[in-house]
Amino acid sequence: MTDSSQNPAPSNAKRSLARDLGLYTVARLGLVVLIAAIILGVSVLLNVDVPLLVALIFAVIIALPLSLVLFGKLRTRVNEEISAVDAQRRADRDDLRAKLRGDGSGDADGRK
Repeated sequence: MTDSSQNPAPSNAKRSLARDLGLYTVARLGLVVLIAAIILGVSVLLNVDVPLLVALIFAVIIALPLSLVLFGKLRTRVNEEISAVDAQRRADRDDLRAKLRGDGSGDADGRK
């Protein structure tokens, strides 16, 4: 009965992790697109020809440290959810190994 009560929590944690990780990825990519658009816009205003690839490279370089500052809360939440899912996976693995060794609930079956 404890296994069925523990199963909904990991699926919710995994769903939440997937949602937040997707949101974080979209936010970072959006920041790169925004910075590239700004670079291209400034280049048009200054009558300087900047290739799209160069603008994207500079946008990625600028967005890396900027996203650490701008999306700190979201990144922290993703890291906490990764830790929670990892801890649950580790606990499930240890429980399975204990059952395979015959420890815990496996003792009743071994006495037959």
